[in-house]
Amino acid sequence: PPPPAQTSGPRKARDKAGSKARRKAARKAAKVNEHINLLPPARRPKHVTNAAPVKTRFQLMKHRVASTGWIGLRDNGQSEQERAANFEKPGWTPSHHIHDFFGDQRRFKGFQYVKYLGPKTRPLLDAAGRAFAIFAGHPDDPNWKRDVHDPAVEALNEARSKCKVSEVRRHHRRGYFPPLSAGDSYGGGQIQPGALVNGVINTAVLCALMSNIAFIRLAGFATGVFANWAPNLFSYYTVHMRKFYKRYSYLKWPFLNSIWTACTFNLGPQTCCIGHRDFGNLAFGWCAVTALGNYDYTKGGHLILWDCKIILEFPPGCTILLPSAAIFHSNIPISTNECRYSFTQYTAGGIFRWIEHGFQSEEAYFDSLSAEEVGRERAEARERWSRGVGYFSTLEELRAM
Repeated sequence: PPPPAQTSGPRKARDKAGSKARRKAARKAAKVNEHINLLPPARRPKHVTNAAPVKTRFQLMKHRVASTGWIGLRDNGQSEQERAANFEKPGWTPSHHIHDFFGDQRRFKGFQYVKYLGPKTRPLLDAAGRAFAIFAGHPDDPNWKRDVHDPAVEALNEARSKCKVSEVRRHHRRGYFPPLSAGDSYGGGQIQPGALVNGVINTAVLCALMSNIAFIRLAGFATGVFANWAPNLFSYYTVHMRKFYKRYSYLKWPFLNSIWTACTFNLGPQTCCIGHRDFGNLAFGWCAVTALGNYDYTKGGHLILWDCKIILEFPPGCTILLPSAAIFHSNIPISTNECRYSFTQYTAGGIFRWIEHGFQSEEAYFDSLSAEEVGRERAEARERWSRGVGYFSTLEELRAM
């Protein structure tokens, strides 16, 4: 005779237990997300007091970004200078050297050279005195190289040997090197915000990098710099991130001590970018870039800010925060026998837009508006960039806090 039919009792019990476990995990994740990164790190006024500012004639308020004010302009060579800066095809390595900017044979005029001054923070000031970018260097820790920089480089060397990145993906609009990205984003055809997708091997490589104490310290350091030098902008981020991760509790921050939702490890071995904007990031937001490796920073690896006519020495182990979506930037190449990696942190402008539009797409949002409301939204978009620039502080304002 056939065996007796199995009752559904055990299966129902398992399903119920699994559902309960998932709800518990979601509540736990929501509780964790609710308390991460929402309180700014303690301010460090001594870094503001002792800073060595770099004054520029750059008029940030008049700078062009996308019409919505949420993201930057695409790399279409809008100006003659940008076309000259980036005559290479995407996937090539940069070809501009220091002698192209200084000396009798220079091709580009009016650039300012910014030297590395050790532990001194170097805020870049626009024409109105706003600190729109911060060369933070690294903490004044005599063991920083031994405890943070060198282990980070070792981890990136290992990641490079283990990751799987196709030749096609190694050639991209920033240059020729394999990038690995993790975290949460929105844009590029996504229906809604979500986690960046990687294959099994690269996911394991990324997990190892993001659990490495060296990168945890680098992430926390950059977040502390952000809170110290742009407290109003940092508050803007925390308000929106609180809403975002409360809504999507199943998503996870790349680093629990970082304010940014995504990060990229550029695995070199000679990570030097051609001219570009990271236009998908928040236009008036900050991206943190940390240089790592072994190269002579007085001869190569410099950061060129084309719109500001600034060239900065960028030693290994140092971090800079800048509005990378808005400012066209690139690197001076390093020698063929040298090594350079970079670690970046950022948040997509699309995430902020998604939140402001009631957690829906731009199309759905505008479909829900009346003609009068659409007009108000268009007017608000025209003012968004100027309001965003207003989040940056002057040195006087920072020193008075």
